[in-house]
Amino acid sequence: MNIKLIECPRDAMQGWSTFIPTADKIAYINQLLLVGFDTIDFGSFVSPKAIPQMADTVEVLKHLNMTDSKLLAIIANTRGAQDAVQFDEINFLGFPFSISETFQQRNTNSSIAESLQSVEAIQSLCVKHNKQLVIYISMGFGNPYGDPYSAEIALQWVEKLATLGISIFSISDTVGVSTPSNIKDIFSSLVTNFPFLEFGAHFHSTRETALEKIESAYQHDCFRFDGALNGIGGCPMAQNDLVGNIATEQLIGYFEQQGIDLGLNKQALEESILMAQRIFV
Repeated sequence: MNIKLIECPRDAMQGWSTFIPTADKIAYINQLLLVGFDTIDFGSFVSPKAIPQMADTVEVLKHLNMTDSKLLAIIANTRGAQDAVQFDEINFLGFPFSISETFQQRNTNSSIAESLQSVEAIQSLCVKHNKQLVIYISMGFGNPYGDPYSAEIALQWVEKLATLGISIFSISDTVGVSTPSNIKDIFSSLVTNFPFLEFGAHFHSTRETALEKIESAYQHDCFRFDGALNGIGGCPMAQNDLVGNIATEQLIGYFEQQGIDLGLNKQALEESILMAQRIFV
């Protein structure tokens, strides 16, 4: 099974405290496009009032030099999806679907029931415009808000959403509560019950606990991983101290130790790492 690495500069940038100039975003994402990642999560069509850092997504998109890597844009409602599907360069739309009622309200200003209606409309748009919808099951490993949580609840929502024709789900540890044990529980259950679907892991983690999370997911048949160079990022809507994304360097290091050829351009990767160090200061 091939490993799919999803590089997430959008997730790295969206909560950054100072505005990253548009020219820097363009240069950085163009550099990432040379590395050979499966997909670049490059921008979002979320209201600039909510995520001002991503207000220039359309301008950035106009100046990207496309490669074999695919592009994913995050949306939070039908209006954002209507805008995003107009661009041929975008392959995937990503929607954060929280199984925590509290967090769904914080993240998209809507209830879970309302979000399900939005997903139905967004999936129809994706089918019409030849895009694929990626559902992020946020709070997929638990939540700090006291809302009901179990792996079974996550499975029930995946089953319901899959009936809409959605086939890619990224299980998201929005606030860094995943452990090797609950990672094992959810991925082994998902893969056993839905072998025809594609499951990914979007972990937020400290560097110290990242490798054990990667290993647990991989050992239980997760082959799609989101990361961000230097482990930058986190969800600004969580309203907690941000826990960064899994560092892409750690993902690469782990899989190379397993003898897996990721097919990456190492020179372009090194240049991307240096560029990230200059941008995120």
